[in-house]
Amino acid sequence: MSESNQSSFTYRVLRYTPNLIRDEWVNVGIVLVDRRKQLARARLIEDETEFVRLRRLHPNADESILRELPSLFQTELASTGAGPEWINRMEQKLSNTLQFSPPRAITSRDFDSAMERLYQDRVAIPPRIGRTAEILENTRAWIRMKLTDVFRRHRILTKMEKGVRVEQFTQPGDPMRIDYGYRFNGTRGYVQAFSLARDPAQAKVLAYTAKCVRGWHSNSEFTAITEMAPVHDNPRHQFIVRLFDEQQISVVPLPQVEMFAELLRVRLQ
Repeated sequence: MSESNQSSFTYRVLRYTPNLIRDEWVNVGIVLVDRRKQLARARLIEDETEFVRLRRLHPNADESILRELPSLFQTELASTGAGPEWINRMEQKLSNTLQFSPPRAITSRDFDSAMERLYQDRVAIPPRIGRTAEILENTRAWIRMKLTDVFRRHRILTKMEKGVRVEQFTQPGDPMRIDYGYRFNGTRGYVQAFSLARDPAQAKVLAYTAKCVRGWHSNSEFTAITEMAPVHDNPRHQFIVRLFDEQQISVVPLPQVEMFAELLRVRLQ
């Protein structure tokens, strides 16, 4: 590719240092800036498999701080833009266990490609091979990983709330989080990854949650993203389908999620 097709960006790696004395850290995010277009974006760990890895490396890590980061960055960037002063304000708001690396330059054909490459190289869990990778397939975390990638490619990920706490609708202390939330024209929407094969008992939890949410906001819609379409002669699948139908929870199999994301993109414009 010719140099004329390349753009220049700057990036910083966000590092989490749970023990400042030991000076050991783990990379938890990327901030990418296009000064020419005054554009900045952050991508931070969100998938449960990434938090499993973090706990393995640092058993005493404060996950609550890290789980709030996506909302904090999204709010800050939306209110201040990509001016040179915003990162100084972020450093003041962040815990002292979170630190930015010095800025570095990168060239790429476009902003999204640069962000994807940086995240995979600096932050993401290295690809697994062999039997371990097969064990993870079709789990809720695996479905959510696929869903997140689709939302990112359709450029709606930054327009959605991530890890929506449901205790505000159910009972204080409820640990459940809905993967994604969004709003448009007075409607609140929620999207949850759900494994038909592995999580049948969780169907009751999602159905109960949807009922509670609608008790507060009647104009709410729910979508469950599943690894496959429900099989007609599978009793467990049909139990889940009936339960979801009762609470008006739509089911979208992964093979159809590209179309779902594109329709959602049009609504969120």
